[in-house]
Parts: sequence; C-alpha cells; structure tokens
Amino acid sequence: MQQPAETASVEFERLRGRLFGLAYRMLGSRAEAEDIVQETYLRWHQADASRIDSVDAWLVTSATRLAIDRLRRLETERRAYTGPWLPEPIVSDTPPPDQQLDLAEDLSMAFLTLLERLAPDERAAFLLHDVFDVGYGAIARALDRSEAACRQVVHRARERVRGERKRFDVSGSAKASLLRQFRTAIETRDEQRLLELFAPDATWTADSGGRVSASPQPLVGIDRIIKLVLMIRDKYWATGRVLELATVNGEPGILIRDGDRLTATLSIATDGGRIHAVYAVVNPDKLA
Repeated sequence: MQQPAETASVEFERLRGRLFGLAYRMLGSRAEAEDIVQETYLRWHQADASRIDSVDAWLVTSATRLAIDRLRRLETERRAYTGPWLPEPIVSDTPPPDQQLDLAEDLSMAFLTLLERLAPDERAAFLLHDVFDVGYGAIARALDRSEAACRQVVHRARERVRGERKRFDVSGSAKASLLRQFRTAIETRDEQRLLELFAPDATWTADSGGRVSASPQPLVGIDRIIKLVLMIRDKYWATGRVLELATVNGEPGILIRDGDRLTATLSIATDGGRIHAVYAVVNPDKLA
C-alpha cells in the first residue's frame, strides 16, 4: 500500500540534504546528485509503506544504489575526458545542504578528488561508513553483500584514501586569510610573495574539459606554478576581472569573474601557512 503523499513528502524532506550530500560525493556533480535525489523521491512515493521498517535506511539504500549505477555509466565518459577531471564546484554564500552534519572537510575538492580512485561500490561503502556513520549491517543491505565483505571493502578504501590524504587542522578563517594574501599577490603581480605562499612541492590541477586553455596535466613544483600564475596574470587579465572570496564546497575559496560571468573557482589545500595544492575549475560547463 502506498503511503499518503503528504506523509511521504514530510519524511523525504527530512533527509533530502543527507541524500544530496551522499549523491554529490558519489558523483561529483550537483546536477547528477539532484537527479538521484529526484529519482529517489519518485521511488519513495511509489513504495509500499507497510514493507518499510526504517525510512532512513530505505532512502539511503535507494539513493546509494541509484548513485552506484549512475557512476558506472559515467566512468566511460570520464575516462575520455580531456585533461584532469574535478568535481563540479558548489559555490554559495551559505553552508552546503548537509552542513548540519559537520562534513565540510569531507566535501572539499581535495577529498572528492581522492574518491575518484575508488570503484563505485568502494566509494559508496567508504562514504556511508566513514562520512555518514552508517553501520555495516545497513551498508551490507545497500550493496547486497555480507557484513564481512563490506568491512573489507571499507578497510581497503580507507587505506587508499586516508593513506594519501594530507590532513591539516586549519580553521576557515586561517584559510580565508591565506587566500586573501594570494589574491593580493596576484593582483599586484608580487612574485616574491607568491613564492612565499606556496610549498616547494605544491600542485596545481586545472579542469577545463578541453573547453578553454589549461594544462593537460597537473603541474608539480613551485616554479612551474608561479610561472603559470604570472603568465595568466600578464596574458589573460581583463578589464573588469575580479577575484572574490566565497564558499566553495563548504570551505573558503576564490571565484574569478569577468563582469557577471564566472570564469573559474579556486580551492586550496593548505597547512595554514603555505598552499600545498590548488584545484581550479575553469570548464564553463561546470560553472554555469
């Protein structure tokens, strides 16, 4: 028996932010995540309420399975992608949809980029357990595996992600302060200050999708990065171009605008004193 529409909507809205957060971390695309949430919503309205023991588990399981299927279909497309692939940025003046879960760090570009190394099932199991605090029993039901198998999947995924992840205990205000210094150094073309702001082995990853000019491979090393920044400053700086601080994927970032048009988002990984990585999204399809 289908549940009353009003009751179903209230129950669903209670978990909408959580479902979006899961789907976005799985797919790295706001549009794709919203599609998953909408499809979950339609299935929820058609579900037999008498056969559902836990609303939360049913919705999370449905969204997880839909996201896994969607990610598998997207894998071929992403393998053919021109240059590095980065998630579609979430740009806002307000916290992300699931900010109440205190997960901003696990929404960052640095973290989501590492998730790309995981297979769809691994990604789902790892996110459900380590980010959303879902128990192994529920994960086993979502993935249609045994609990023991899910424990192994999560362990392997954690080793792959956490082992390569630089974790810095940096406050949002400290990151914002560093970004303001970076912005000033670019605007004034202060090469010496730029050299002071980057770690020697820093990386710069730009996602253009082949739509605009960008390095086809991540740049490694401070000298190459400073050369790139100054080249962009000298060659492409336009009248009306502004760099402004904003919230990008739940943490301080920089938006580059030409008038009303958003041309890039910059996110960083930092220890609070120097920049260790820059993630630049310049693909106009991801900035619309």
